[in-house]
This record gives sequence, structure tokens and C-alpha cells, in this order.
Amino acid sequence: MDLILHSFYRSAYGRIAEIVLAEKELSFVRKEINPFAEDLNKEYLKLHPFARVPVLQHGSLTLYETNVITEYLDDCFSNSALRPVGPESRAKMRQIVAVIDNYGYWPMVRQVFSERISRPSEGFLSNEEVVAEGLAESARTLAALEEIISEEEFLVGPAFSLADAHLIPMIDYFCMTTEGKQLLASYPKLSDWWASIEKRPCTINTRPDWPNV
Repeated sequence: MDLILHSFYRSAYGRIAEIVLAEKELSFVRKEINPFAEDLNKEYLKLHPFARVPVLQHGSLTLYETNVITEYLDDCFSNSALRPVGPESRAKMRQIVAVIDNYGYWPMVRQVFSERISRPSEGFLSNEEVVAEGLAESARTLAALEEIISEEEFLVGPAFSLADAHLIPMIDYFCMTTEGKQLLASYPKLSDWWASIEKRPCTINTRPDWPNV
């Protein structure tokens, strides 16, 4: 059965799924979908009633919500397990993912990155108030993550996990901005993690092209 991933090439959450597929060395068919398009194919709403990405199809199974997709892939394919063993480590992993989802994605990506990179690439001026608010909220998130993550190579310990896959797109987009790079440098553990993880093939090979970056 083919794995089919419906995603938008600039989606942070679609990229998380692609990172997991890469880490588990799984081949898949990628179908590009722009959830922001005015003429969005109505057939896509049968796959995702909220018109977002990603969506994973595997045989007769259709899944949406990134965390569900990545845990399914880890459950279904036993090679390169991406969840740590033990309740404490797994709880830390889920906590990191929850912090990113609830407090990190919006300020780092939708405010700082979008206002500094995405909107200017479309000919719009940055909203400096939105950038300032995003940086302030990003600082709170980064400080919280700095306290949670391990002292080892990866966020939850010695091995790459779903937490790492989840944070990569957020930090990558954030650090495409000057302010994001400067702010990350204030957090030593996160900075060391990023210095290593940004060279990882799953980071490089899933990074979308942005003009003037």
C-alpha cells in the first residue's frame, strides 16, 4: 500500500510529516494542495473537513492532524522508532510538542516569520507591532523549552524523536529572520541543538525555497 501525503510545500506542519517520513526512510507519494486557494478542490474536503494540511492516506485509512499522522507512522513502521522508551521521556516528548503547538507556532511562524519573510515576498510591508508581539511571545516559548529539553544531543535524550521533528520547521522558519537568530542565541541548549540539527538531512531536504532567504 502506498503512503500518500497531501501537503502544501510551505506548510510547517506538512513538513513535520515529511521529516518523520524521511527519518523512517519511508517512500511516499506527495500530492501538493494549497489550502489557501480560493478554488480548493471540494474533493479535498472529504479528506480534511477543515481544509488544512497535511493529510495521510495509507490504503483505506485517511488521517489528518499532524500528531496523529506522525504517531501512526511510528506505530505502523517499526524501523527507526521515534518515541523514547519510558513514561517520563514520552511525557517530555509530548510536553514539548504541546508547547510548540500551543505557544510556539503562532508567534514564531505566523507572526515573526510571516511578517519578515512571507508577506514581504508577496509585496506587503511588515507590521512591526505584530513582529514585536511575536518576538515577545517567542521568547516565552523558547525560555520554557530551554527548561524542558535534555542536556543531550536531542530534545528528549540521546535519540531523535517526534519532538525534534516537530520543532525543526518552527525554528528553521524563525531563524530565517535576523531577530529570530538573535533571540535563539540567548538559549544555549536550544542553540546547540539547532546548530547540530540544521545540518541533518531531514532538515535540509525538506526545507522549502523562499525568495531573498
